[in-house]
Amino acid sequence: MGMLQAGIIPVTPFQQNCTVFFDPETQEGVVVDPGGDVPLILQAIEKSGLTIKEIWLTHGHLDHAGGASELKQALGVQVVGPHQDDLPLLQRIETQAATYGISGLRNVLPDRWLKDGDKVSFGAHEFEVYHAPGHAPGHVIYFNRAQNFAHLGDVLFNGSIGRTDLPGGNHQQLLDSIRDKVLPLGDDVGFICGHGPGSRIGDERRNNPFLQEIRAGGTSGAGKSGVTTDRKV
Repeated sequence: MGMLQAGIIPVTPFQQNCTVFFDPETQEGVVVDPGGDVPLILQAIEKSGLTIKEIWLTHGHLDHAGGASELKQALGVQVVGPHQDDLPLLQRIETQAATYGISGLRNVLPDRWLKDGDKVSFGAHEFEVYHAPGHAPGHVIYFNRAQNFAHLGDVLFNGSIGRTDLPGGNHQQLLDSIRDKVLPLGDDVGFICGHGPGSRIGDERRNNPFLQEIRAGGTSGAGKSGVTTDRKV
């Protein structure tokens, strides 16, 4: 199995971290959360020579899912995730975008919903799926156990946590998701988040001021994260 790598393409005025997970040996990959600026995403994919197998969504907010429909049409691949509880958000992307004065984003209906305990993969790279609501009702996170790396979307950030003042948000539910789904992945797990720089779960458990309400500690991982990330593909 080749090494998993990740490229980040900040998209939309919200500078959301559209992520391309890929295997440099097979040149296959997936796009996570193409929130918009699809021509920019396509340009990066073409320049890198990657073959994209699927589009994965963490949740239904416009800056994460708004470009999925256009990218699906351009690449001829399926949209996978999030959990079906985010269907109302996915059906209101165009309305959300109009509220912020953003054009070109579209509603999207995934080809496959995900639920807690599912697995998704491309090539030899398998990711476990965990339903982690709170920021959005249908939010899911993706964990690659083999290389000790996760994509947490807008659940946990470097030094912060996801907003819960948006429709469907719930602060206690978010804290429960972090305590029950994120922290148990292990302190050594590196992660990409939806905005800003990534981090390690242990660093956030120890230092993130928003986790003071959580009394359950993280567990030690199997080893340090082996994923290389870059701000571009």
